[in-house]
Amino acid sequence: MFDLGEDDRQRTRGESIVPMINVVFLLLIFFLMSARLVPPAPFEAEPPRADGAEPAAGEMLHLSASGDLAFGAARGEAVFAALVARPEAAGPLVIRADAGVEAAALARLAARLTAEGGGPLRLVTVPR
Repeated sequence: MFDLGEDDRQRTRGESIVPMINVVFLLLIFFLMSARLVPPAPFEAEPPRADGAEPAAGEMLHLSASGDLAFGAARGEAVFAALVARPEAAGPLVIRADAGVEAAALARLAARLTAEGGGPLRLVTVPR
């Protein structure tokens, strides 16, 4: 019969970590595929509360409580030039305004956006 040496009999085979690596790799792929990668908001804004709030989809225009504007990489007055350059078929423009913004300031912004061809506007709200 074939006799193994003393060293071979005492060596124990450890657990393989390959299956664990496979599971971790598959979880990583799953989370990357199912995650929504969205750039962070340029500043904190708490949207106003309203009844019947529905999620709004489209390009996002941010308006802070202090009146700062942001659209993509554009800030301040450059936002209006960036909005004019956006394609016609881009869909509605979604305004994410802070709840602290005065209604008159929001109305002036909406009037200016409409006058400059901003298209349909939607306001982000959260349910009460």
